[in-house]
Amino acid sequence: MANAITRHIPNTVTCLNLFSGCIASVMAFEAQYEWALVFIIFSAIFDFFDGMLARVLKAPSLIGKELDSLADDISFGLVPALMLFSLLKEMPYPDFLSGISIFVPYVAFLIAVFSALRLAKFNVDERQTSSFVGLPTPANALFWGALIASEHGYITSSPTHVFFLIIMILLFSWLMIAEIPMFSLKFKNLSWKDNKISFIFLIIAALLLVFLGISGFSAVIAWYILLSLLTRKKK
Repeated sequence: MANAITRHIPNTVTCLNLFSGCIASVMAFEAQYEWALVFIIFSAIFDFFDGMLARVLKAPSLIGKELDSLADDISFGLVPALMLFSLLKEMPYPDFLSGISIFVPYVAFLIAVFSALRLAKFNVDERQTSSFVGLPTPANALFWGALIASEHGYITSSPTHVFFLIIMILLFSWLMIAEIPMFSLKFKNLSWKDNKISFIFLIIAALLLVFLGISGFSAVIAWYILLSLLTRKKK
């Protein structure tokens, strides 16, 4: 009986990830960006613990792996896409784009599409057991969630910011499927020598969050990308 209950604990946590993602989707549709970010963070916490619990409880399953990807594409793919969609619908557009402005917000859904591609690649890529290839979907979602939640007033203040958003959508869509090695925060021990990159990342990340508040999450993800690129060049 105990084993049967234990077996379902990781999948239950994954379902909580999905549930949080569904709530975040509603918040994104209603342009409640701060609340959407809160539920993205909840989803990220659940996403961290479901895999850990599966390993600790020795309860991995093929269903759990598929369920995790489905939940992640909602929480970390669809949610940031919906936030961008809502934001782009709010924005003023340059006069020469007025005729097609109704179609521009749909560009946001590239984030959901490329998140699904990223997750599918992860599931079949044996290189990504201890590190990542391409930007992880939770990192992408946290970047967009924090940026929109903290800066939506500034972003919607000028018609020229539409071009910035579209370029950033294309860039981050590419980053998720790019063949760029990115480090993982999985610690096998607490040795500085074995985990130097992770410790440096966490120290700077903590400072960014302290000094920048909500927007610090976006800065942390930018720092993660930069540090991954810098350490890649040293190899």
